Amino acid sequence: QVQLVESGGGLVQAGGSLRLSCAAARLTFGSYIAGWYRQAPGKEREAVATIGSGGDTYYADSVQGRFTISRVNAKNSVYPQMNNLKPEDTAVYYCKAHNYGINYWGKGTLVTVSS
Repeated sequence: QVQLVESGGGLVQAGGSLRLSCAAARLTFGSYIAGWYRQAPGKEREAVATIGSGGDTYYADSVQGRFTISRVNAKNSVYPQMNNLKPEDTAVYYCKAHNYGINYWGKGTLVTVSS
């Protein structure tokens, strides 16, 4: 059974930084598009950043210039480095791997940014 496990969430002050991690198990991770999504209370889940198997990246406008996504296929892992965090970044962050019409999701990790 494929598993994606996120870690690294927590409480941080505005302007601070966090680095999340997502580790995939039982998945040929390198052939999947990996990404981070988030869902704030009362809002729909939205894409934050994605990285393709070739390293091409996408960032939501709201995080452009503040977040950097990277992946290490040998470790079946994907990381967002999140800098200059803002209270509006508060959300549950989910890791996703998708390809071949199949989506795999982690259970999420909570990031809270205090003002």
